[in-house]
Amino acid sequence: MMTEFREKYVNPFTDYGFKRLFGEEPNKDLLLDFLNQLLKEEQGEITELTYLKNENLPATELNRKAIFDLYCTNAAGEKFIVELQKTKQKFFKDRTVYYSTFPIQEQAVSGSEWSFELKKVYTIAILDFVFDEDKNQPDKYRYDVKLSDIQTKKVFYDKLTFIYLEMPKFNKAFDELETRFDKWLYVIKNLNKLDRIPGTFKEKVFLKLFETAEIAKFSPVEFQEYEDSLKYYRDLKNSLDTAREEGMAEGIEKGIAEGIEKGIAEGERKKQIEIAKGMIAKGLDVSLIMEITGLDKQEIEALL
Repeated sequence: MMTEFREKYVNPFTDYGFKRLFGEEPNKDLLLDFLNQLLKEEQGEITELTYLKNENLPATELNRKAIFDLYCTNAAGEKFIVELQKTKQKFFKDRTVYYSTFPIQEQAVSGSEWSFELKKVYTIAILDFVFDEDKNQPDKYRYDVKLSDIQTKKVFYDKLTFIYLEMPKFNKAFDELETRFDKWLYVIKNLNKLDRIPGTFKEKVFLKLFETAEIAKFSPVEFQEYEDSLKYYRDLKNSLDTAREEGMAEGIEKGIAEGIEKGIAEGERKKQIEIAKGMIAKGLDVSLIMEITGLDKQEIEALL
């Protein structure tokens, strides 16, 4: 029996919500419009997208870790990786650089005729957190990164692009939205908080998005999948919030002798170990535990 949700629309920061809106073939036009607004100065207009399967990636034990949320290509053969990251991860920038190497390697052609010409690769990360080093820029929520010359500041190589969207910094109110891209960021951040379609979101693509996101229209199977995904998202958020609060409390207590900063870090680490123990008890994969807690493989194996 389906219980009743307070929210009318899905939370895009859940795995199920994100994939339903952007990762299914019938809704490909939603992803296409989002990418066109994100990249219009760089790309012009993308007219066609094709979803690619992660199974096409090299299948070594190491490379199995590179499972992207969304992976697609356009008519020109350029590749797009779209990642949703719900929680802060110590080496997340390293991870996005690592991910970009797979679409590059895929372009290699065997034989002596290949000239090493590459198609463009875009890695787009939608973040539900802010990098520590960016906290002093509260109004800058979009970061476009390319290989550039340090002295001249000019782009040295334009075929490798990383775009990071720090969603907690996007705080435009409804009446402050100026562009279609603003609308996309607003709806990604606030969709599950809305109870109706805002008056200025009457474009065809947004009407389809709201229809796709309406929980009342889910089948029982879809409803259960979303409920499971939402529970995981909330448990993760609650665990991290608790870890942060307990870490701060322990840090203040130890601050007299060792300094507040060291105490907070130690308290958070202890909580991450407790979270890891709970995840181990539930039989979750070691790589997933590493990603969520920030603990390394040896630490988790010691807990096992």
